[in-house]
Amino acid sequence: MALSGRDRLLISTCIALITALAWAYLIHLDRQMSSSLEHDSMMAEMGMAMDRSWTVVDVFFTFAMWAVMMVGMMTGTAAPVLLLFAAARAGRGERRVPLSVLMFGLGYCTVWVGFSACAAAAQGALHQTAMLSPAMAASSPRLAGAILITAGAYQLTPWKGACLTQCRSPLGFLMANWRDGHFGALRMGARHGAYCLGCCWALMCVLFVVGVMNLVWVATLTGLVLLEKIGPAGAVVSRVAGAAMIVFGMLFVGGVVRTLAG
Repeated sequence: MALSGRDRLLISTCIALITALAWAYLIHLDRQMSSSLEHDSMMAEMGMAMDRSWTVVDVFFTFAMWAVMMVGMMTGTAAPVLLLFAAARAGRGERRVPLSVLMFGLGYCTVWVGFSACAAAAQGALHQTAMLSPAMAASSPRLAGAILITAGAYQLTPWKGACLTQCRSPLGFLMANWRDGHFGALRMGARHGAYCLGCCWALMCVLFVVGVMNLVWVATLTGLVLLEKIGPAGAVVSRVAGAAMIVFGMLFVGGVVRTLAG
């Protein structure tokens, strides 16, 4: 039994809609924050106050921003494995394929929500130590350089390569990690999300260099993730990107480059 055209359309539409909604929210938030740089009271309302200690509201809005951003950046890259998973479920004669795909997607997103909590905590720590600029980028060139060098070095490690292999081979992942039932789908989604996190966490940290809400760079990093995971030369792209990050990191540390945030 093959995946029906109706189910394929439903799943593809949901992926596109979730991604579009996430990006629409990010664009809205970016506009709000741009004007709030001139009006500190509005900045406080958005939970991004730059000149005082954070409150619980600030932490919540920062976490929500990261969570939505990760959904917008990563949902599209998960489309191949989601559609292949749906086809495999249909091939086994399962009738409620969209529900299983939903459970897989929830497991996948749970991992990135966890990363978002860590990223929000890191942003809070940088804010408290006055290490972030109003553009939410590292204010110290040495810190920016250290982030880039660390991220670039990770791109060249076997751990990155192993996780990227899993992300680039959805069929191999499904064959090696298959679980039946809806709870099994949830576990599979979480496991695939863990591989995806292992593949991409360092790239996400680059946002602290270029500006957390710099949507041009958010889109650029999303494109890089797509090239790595779906492009024909993803492993090569990953290594080239890593080498470039190390070079730019050294330029930051040496004071040659002071910012990439626009």
